Amino acid sequence: MSGFDDPAFFGDRWARRFEDLTSGPDPTAAVEFLAPLAGDGGRVLELAIGGGRVALPLAARGLAVEGVEASAAVAERLRAAPGGDAVPVAVADMADVPVDGPFRLVYLVWNSLFNLTSQERQVDCFRNVARVLEPGGTFVIECYVPDQGQGVTASAVTEDSATITVTHHDPVAQRLTKQHITLSEQGTRLLPVAHRYCWPGELDLMARLAGLRLRERHADWHRVPFTSDSRSHVSVYERPLP
Repeated sequence: MSGFDDPAFFGDRWARRFEDLTSGPDPTAAVEFLAPLAGDGGRVLELAIGGGRVALPLAARGLAVEGVEASAAVAERLRAAPGGDAVPVAVADMADVPVDGPFRLVYLVWNSLFNLTSQERQVDCFRNVARVLEPGGTFVIECYVPDQGQGVTASAVTEDSATITVTHHDPVAQRLTKQHITLSEQGTRLLPVAHRYCWPGELDLMARLAGLRLRERHADWHRVPFTSDSRSHVSVYERPLP
C-alpha cells in the first residue's frame, strides 16, 4: 500500500519536515483532562502517539502510558526524545489496536481519528478500542466539527516565502485531500494530508456499534460547553460496567 491510504504515509511525510515532533497545541489542558480518567495505576494507551506531545507529560506524572504509531520513523523519534524510551510503542495501524488490554484509558487527539481514510477503518478502530478497554474505562477523542470547503487559501506570506493550502473535498466519501505548499527561493515543499471526517452523531453511532456509549462532550479540553456553534469537540465514550 502507498499514498494517502497507507497508515504510515502521514507520519513518514511530515516527520522529516520538523525537528521537534512534540510541537503543536499546548498539551497542558489535555493532560489535566486525561490524567484523572486514568485513575491510580490504570494503564493508558495513545493511538497515533506521534512525537509524544501528550503522552510524555502524562508519563512524567507516573502514569503507565503506551502507544501505537503507524510510522516507524516517528516511533524512532519518540524513543530518542527525553523520557521516550520509557513509553512502549507498537508500530502498526492504529485501527487494529494491536496491543493486549485491559486499559483504563485510550485516547486519540488532534483530529487523528480522521487520518483513517475510510468509514470501515474508523469503525474498526472503535471496535478494537472497545476490545481492550476495561469495564468502566473510557475512550477520548478530540476532533474538529466539519466545515466543508475546497479551493486555495494562504496560510502564511513572508518576504521570502508563501505557504498556501490546496484542498479538494469529496462530499460523498466525506474526504478532504490537502496539500500544504511552501514556495521559497530554496524551492517547493509539499506536505500532503487526507482526512475522512465525521460529524459527532456519526462518531456516536460508531461507538454504539462497538458497545460504547457517550458519557460527555465538550467544545475543548477546558470543558467549554459544546453547542451548535462549536468548531471542535472532545468526546468521552465509556465501556459500560457489567
